[in-house]
Amino acid sequence: MRNKTLLSTVFGLSALIIGQAAYAASFDCERAKAADEKAVCANRALNDMDVSMALLYKLDRRFLPMGGRGALIDEQQAWLKNRGKCAADVKCLTDVYQQRIQALQQIIDTRVVTQGPF
Repeated sequence: MRNKTLLSTVFGLSALIIGQAAYAASFDCERAKAADEKAVCANRALNDMDVSMALLYKLDRRFLPMGGRGALIDEQQAWLKNRGKCAADVKCLTDVYQQRIQALQQIIDTRVVTQGPF
């Protein structure tokens, strides 16, 4: 139960940070060239999902053991290619972000909270 409280606190603080970092995609919007990147930078909801996804990804990378990290990095690269296929389609981008956020959250819920590193 203590682990869930700790994670809730971490995510609560993260939400505050994300709220203050409005319009701050996980990549440099001034260098965005691809249609999907430009759409994320131009759309507040997509931008917020990008920041949430990036935070979960960083947490997962930090908490997973070495072998799990490699698989996670490969999955993220595949996800980025998949996101690129959406081009500027906001509905498609919203769907892929929601799926990725759910998958990254599930890693925390099933692997981190139940197995450590605490």
